[in-house]
Amino acid sequence: MPDSFLSSEEYDEQAHQLYNSGDYEGALQMLKEGLSLYPNSVDLSVGLGYARLAREEFAWARTAFERALVLDPGHEDAMVGLGEALLRFGERDRALKLFEEVARMGYVDDVELMLTVGRALYREQMYAEARDVFARASASFPDNAEAAASMGYCLHRLGDELGASRQIRRALRLDPDLYEARIYRGHLLYDRGDWEGALREFERVPPVEHWDPVAVWRIMELKRALWHMEEGDARLRPWEERLRSLETLDDPIDRMLAEIEAAANGRPLFHIDPSQLELFQAASADDVDRHAVRTSDGVVHRGTWNQIVRKMQIDAGFGHETLVQYMRRLAEGWHERSGIEVPFQDPESFLRVAAAHRLIFLEDDARDT
Repeated sequence: MPDSFLSSEEYDEQAHQLYNSGDYEGALQMLKEGLSLYPNSVDLSVGLGYARLAREEFAWARTAFERALVLDPGHEDAMVGLGEALLRFGERDRALKLFEEVARMGYVDDVELMLTVGRALYREQMYAEARDVFARASASFPDNAEAAASMGYCLHRLGDELGASRQIRRALRLDPDLYEARIYRGHLLYDRGDWEGALREFERVPPVEHWDPVAVWRIMELKRALWHMEEGDARLRPWEERLRSLETLDDPIDRMLAEIEAAANGRPLFHIDPSQLELFQAASADDVDRHAVRTSDGVVHRGTWNQIVRKMQIDAGFGHETLVQYMRRLAEGWHERSGIEVPFQDPESFLRVAAAHRLIFLEDDARDT
């Protein structure tokens, strides 16, 4: 009669498959069932720790990794996992000692393990330490595109724009389909004011592979600004559909936190101005109330208050700034020329006060779409 139970290795393999597919709950249940039958399995305990980490159950993750290290004190994956959990509790010194011990044990030749360490450090904004880990991995594995790109992300966070660009270009030479790095490069070019270059990089990533709503929004704005596309242009439709699909995933705050988590796992992290969150929200009853503003040079911009200021910003060539920075720039110019004080902390007040002083003009057809 065949055995009705899986082996510990089979439980571990199935849990890995569930984990890799994003089914952390399924992986957790599989691991718990396996441990009920094989309580001394180190691999199942380690797997349980990583499933707990993915679910942000950090105290439970720490317990699972500590149990694995009782069973096998030299288990490298358990040491790295425990170090990652300790970072979440602010125990940086102990975490760094664990990571250093793993390196001394010779696991610097395990690129995936080193990338895991680097990403854990990046998540905690320990950019210098993360850079050193990624640099070591990149030196040991010069053909690994993810190591090069990850080092580029760290250099960017450390203010080394030239080094960041060099590493990200290197990563894309190694793997032209490393979409996260290409989107990151697009953002770097955008922030530098190279609109054509930014659009070229963004468009080299198929719409379905875009997970950053900021990038999708920038594609549409750049197409409108550079190619003079109007609302409803068929060439914008794939991007509009992609942005809608991203908007339905979750609310803007959850999405922003998800992007931060993605960055910690080796994907890019970009500054999102909180005042721009409206740009990425799904249409709601409030969004139906659109507005139209005519600037002093006769250009009419339509949309929500945030969208109108953003369009003004792109047209003026200051798309690399945040909305608040751009509004402050305009407000200071108006004050210098006419002595009028215009608030610049939120787009609606900014536009309404500017219109009241006839610095700009609200159009009567504000509800036209």
